[in-house]
Amino acid sequence: MVSAPPLLVIVGPTGVGKTAVAVRLAGAIAIEAVNADSRQVYRGMDIGTGKPTPEEQRSLRHHLIDVVDPDEPYHAARFRADALEAIRQTGARGALPVLVGGTGLYVRALLKGLHHAPPADSALRRELEAYARAHGVPALHARLASLDAGAAQALHPNDRVRIVRAIEIRMRGTPVGPEDGGAADWSRTIVGWRLVMVGLSRDRPALNQALADRARAMMSRGMIEEVRRLLADGHDVTLPSMGGIGYRQFAAVVKGTMTTEAALALMIRDTCRYAKRQMTWFAREPEIHWIDVDRAGGIEGTAEVILKRVAQEGLIG
Repeated sequence: MVSAPPLLVIVGPTGVGKTAVAVRLAGAIAIEAVNADSRQVYRGMDIGTGKPTPEEQRSLRHHLIDVVDPDEPYHAARFRADALEAIRQTGARGALPVLVGGTGLYVRALLKGLHHAPPADSALRRELEAYARAHGVPALHARLASLDAGAAQALHPNDRVRIVRAIEIRMRGTPVGPEDGGAADWSRTIVGWRLVMVGLSRDRPALNQALADRARAMMSRGMIEEVRRLLADGHDVTLPSMGGIGYRQFAAVVKGTMTTEAALALMIRDTCRYAKRQMTWFAREPEIHWIDVDRAGGIEGTAEVILKRVAQEGLIG
């Protein structure tokens, strides 16, 4: 009988230290990281997405970073196919694949699969786009919440493109095809892996302070210049990629409609809110073994806890 392939999954809210822990693990065992962050797939969006630094990427091989340009579509179905291939290649090289990221939809798509989703409905999309223009994207988000509160909670209230698609899926009835990305399957159990799934957490005040410090550091490293370059390259603010936290706020700074101070404050606020939504999402996953980073002894201590668990579960010799 062929043994199921091993897989380590490290999830948790943004800024909690997932990449740093994975890099620390790479110093002890042969691993390769598979990115499960829906923003880090975009080329040229480095600072605002918290992409692993060049040094971190030299220390640990990362897959599914810089996969597409900001104006190219990327969705959960494509991620699942890409991630499965990256995991296969990693195993073939004798390394342990480690899925690292905070996009819950991507993690669930890989581990539990996707329901097939209906194809695009241009007439319905035009209706929803017109509603968003007339009433605002948050109103459209509220409309999604009336159809599926869980789906709405997983999306930012200003993520127009994904909100429109989510409403479309739920209003079309019987799904007929996977070409537009599908929807995560909540009901399936995880099969096919020898799985260790850990979630990293911190007390909310400590995490929020870390997120505020990180946002200020991103601005110091050139966040505004990164956004200015993206806009100059023709990547409009209406693109899903440009709707990410930080990018939409600093695009307003570049356009002269918002001050730098106001943009930074909104970025910090929205990042903290996003981290809270991530924790709500992952709290629904019974397979996760939670580790408080601070109580475990920081990045080094957390890596040690994970290493022991991986060995106990037989993922490494």
